Amino acid sequence: MAKQNVAEQFVDILTRAGVKRLYGVVGDSLNPVVDAIRRTPAIDWIQVRHEEVAAFAAGAEAQLTGKLAACAGSCGPGNLHLINGLYDAHRSMAPVLALASQIPSSEIGLGYFQETHPDQLFRECSHYSELISNPQQMPRVLQTAIQHAIGRGGVSVLALPGDIASAPAPDKPIDHALVTSRPSVRPGDAEIDRLAALIDGAKRVTLFCGSGTAGAHAEVMEFAERIKSPIGHALRGKEWIQYDNRYDVGMSGLLGYGAAYEATHECDLLILLGTDFPYNAFLPDDVKIVQVDVRPEHLGRRSKLDLAVWGDVKETLRSLTPRVKEKTDRRFLDKMLKKHADALEGVVKAYTRKVDKHVPIHPEYVASVLDELADDDAVFTVDTGMCNVWAARYISPNGRRRIIGSFSHGSMANALPQAIGAQFIDRGRQVVSMSGDGGFSMLMGDFLTLVQYDLPVKVVLFNNSSLGMVELEMLVAGLPSYGTTNHNPDFAAIARAAGAYGVRVEKPKQLAGALKDAFRHRGPALVDIVTDPNALSIPPKISAEMVSGFALSAGKIVLDGGVGRMLQMARSNLRNVPRP
Repeated sequence: MAKQNVAEQFVDILTRAGVKRLYGVVGDSLNPVVDAIRRTPAIDWIQVRHEEVAAFAAGAEAQLTGKLAACAGSCGPGNLHLINGLYDAHRSMAPVLALASQIPSSEIGLGYFQETHPDQLFRECSHYSELISNPQQMPRVLQTAIQHAIGRGGVSVLALPGDIASAPAPDKPIDHALVTSRPSVRPGDAEIDRLAALIDGAKRVTLFCGSGTAGAHAEVMEFAERIKSPIGHALRGKEWIQYDNRYDVGMSGLLGYGAAYEATHECDLLILLGTDFPYNAFLPDDVKIVQVDVRPEHLGRRSKLDLAVWGDVKETLRSLTPRVKEKTDRRFLDKMLKKHADALEGVVKAYTRKVDKHVPIHPEYVASVLDELADDDAVFTVDTGMCNVWAARYISPNGRRRIIGSFSHGSMANALPQAIGAQFIDRGRQVVSMSGDGGFSMLMGDFLTLVQYDLPVKVVLFNNSSLGMVELEMLVAGLPSYGTTNHNPDFAAIARAAGAYGVRVEKPKQLAGALKDAFRHRGPALVDIVTDPNALSIPPKISAEMVSGFALSAGKIVLDGGVGRMLQMARSNLRNVPRP
């Protein structure tokens, strides 16, 4: 039997860790690893056109599965292209292993062709970044990298010189057991008792939920019912907490809607559940605040806390709910539910007026129709910018849908690459990329990846020929928009030329039919929708501080809340409010 080399051993360990795919672009120092994958049936090499796409795709796969995903780049410029997608994965707590291949080990430090130091360059966007300089070192270092990525939730990076990858592997590598999941973290009894005392002493409690409520929907609902609390959410908490929620009062922040802002400011105790919500201008400074988070470094870095609780949301609430006294006074909850419904009602009246005749098409109308037509278990990947607004306000979660975006890192061009990673997991599941023309055109080359692998991703392109969010920022600053206009081609024609399905939509009456046809198409499809560049948005509450710090705006079309099925839920919730 031929002796393994380091690259083959590397690939074997990845497969034992559950990695199914390695996304990347082949080249020089990476070639030994790619060749080992070629000869290993348990893992596939996914050829993309740009390494940034590889990192975004791996990050999306990791977010959707909760398992380790991997990407790779060749030495120097190749692995440097990974960095933006790795930042996004790391800030999204997605377990990703990145292989940054390196120049020959004997040349490191001598200014060799394409020399960089990836073990140093990637430290800020990883929990672990290390150079493998000896074949004997590799198995233990790779195991350590895997355990950092999975155990801490985020990125690990390994720099591997091509000559080391080709070298003979250790004779008797240690067959390590590998970490495959993260444990639950439960607060101590003392913290639970202190939190219960704060809740029992408060008259008006509001819950504000983030992505840390994933898997804890039932526990949050039971807790809210016991203490009669309205529930607001951050953008990353939307998909986990908004559905089947009788206590929903919407979202706070720049993209917010409904009564979440009021609920967080008019309470006397605010409980932040699994959120690292970054916009402290939207948080109160005159109420008691408790934060529950599985990452202790997140506690208190956004607002002054009266109590910091280290633990995951599900285990914390399981321990907490039986210990708090059930509240009977619903007045605060009912007041917030009514404010939420009223806010949505007002927006719907403006939104529905002649919307089916407006040209260019209202982007919010596109998002609303998309919400109705998409599958109940669809995965939506969402570009940063105005697509974030429309997804936040119009895409309805239901416990089966997923909504993935660059919500913490805020990168352009994330939607198409993330859709690639999402679709590889399950070709039979509907994946919709909500792309802006700016983001799509930035990494448009990887539309060819959809065609090459016949991935049935549906790209819904919100084409307003502008960088809409940047225009808002300029407007807020009192500056005329400059450098924000895109001279776009017919993207549908480009899709057809690439061998995919492509259709261009310029009138509202064409929209539903075009989306249905694209969804029925078995392969990749692009729907190029010409939307109104004047469709802007503002959050539900504006202060001078917010105006100076965030992209707030008004225009010919101004929205101040969410619509669609959220309104139906708000109306339904109002049925539970006692009438005087």
